[in-house]
Amino acid sequence: MAAASIGSNLAFTPTTAQTFALFVGLLILHATLCSLNPTVVARLQIPFIIINFALCLVLIIGVPVATPKELKNGAAYAFGDFQNFHISEEALNADVAIPYAIILACTSSGILGWGTIMCVAINVALAFSMGHDLEGIIDSPIGQPMATILFNSFGVRGTLAVWAWIIIVQFEMGVSMLTTASRQIFAFSRDGALPLSGFLYNINSRTHAPILAVWFVATTSSILGLLAFAGPTAINAIFSLVVAGQYFAYSVPITARFVGHKEPKRGPFSLGRWSKYVAATAVAWMAFIVVVFFFPSQPAPNSTNMNYTVVVLGGTLLLATIYYFFPVYGGRYWFKGPVQTIEDIDAVSQDTHSD
Repeated sequence: MAAASIGSNLAFTPTTAQTFALFVGLLILHATLCSLNPTVVARLQIPFIIINFALCLVLIIGVPVATPKELKNGAAYAFGDFQNFHISEEALNADVAIPYAIILACTSSGILGWGTIMCVAINVALAFSMGHDLEGIIDSPIGQPMATILFNSFGVRGTLAVWAWIIIVQFEMGVSMLTTASRQIFAFSRDGALPLSGFLYNINSRTHAPILAVWFVATTSSILGLLAFAGPTAINAIFSLVVAGQYFAYSVPITARFVGHKEPKRGPFSLGRWSKYVAATAVAWMAFIVVVFFFPSQPAPNSTNMNYTVVVLGGTLLLATIYYFFPVYGGRYWFKGPVQTIEDIDAVSQDTHSD
């Protein structure tokens, strides 16, 4: 929508309905792509990583160079001035590959985000090149603060060229998020932990993808997107819940690993004696971040600018608790934990070879 506004010389201002329609259209494209064979999505990862890295370099170098002198800020403003401004199951050898993938992801993020100061450098480049009119950036008819900053630096053609690549990267991120969410839904359905598990636990025989889980996630996302019509406060609660909910979901099994009285069976990958220290550090950090995301964006909030993330997360946890402890029909009476299927597959494979 920002690109449409810039391309129309700021004459076009999208409505909530138009933005929602674009959101639904993108969800359909994402779901269609995620319904293909998983190897198709996997092959797209490396090109998108390269594009993402190159785009970061373009922003870090190009924005300060192209910004007019009257919009450039000094170090005292960029670093010293503060205002309340906000811009908003398919792995082989999974028991070993997944832990190493998590470590690699964190390490690479550290190298790209801190070692070369990639992410920080982008923010610094924008801070030095955005001028002093923060309200003008927020209230711009472009409707997207970062796009407004790029527009002020690159002009119409330059911004559209850069923004096109940003759209491509964001599209790939949407595909990755939908892929991850659909696999989680599939895994929980396999274990019988969700309503409609029997329906969602399905692999398409042609594409070998959990198509029903994919479209279930896309449909649920579109329903949540309707909150945009209730105003920015409602939809922002969902945006904040993405991080708060994810960190809470990570913290529960990590904490249960050490608080529970039953010693879990160790897999082939283990941190050994460092497990407790790493777990304590991780949970403490995530608890801190979750609390941060519960804070409102402005001091002394009222009903219109309050952060309702805690309400949404609390309501979700309340419903999940009722679902588990409900008399007779609750999950505590029938849920047995994750279903192990690897041994069954290995047994079938051995029988086939023996035949």
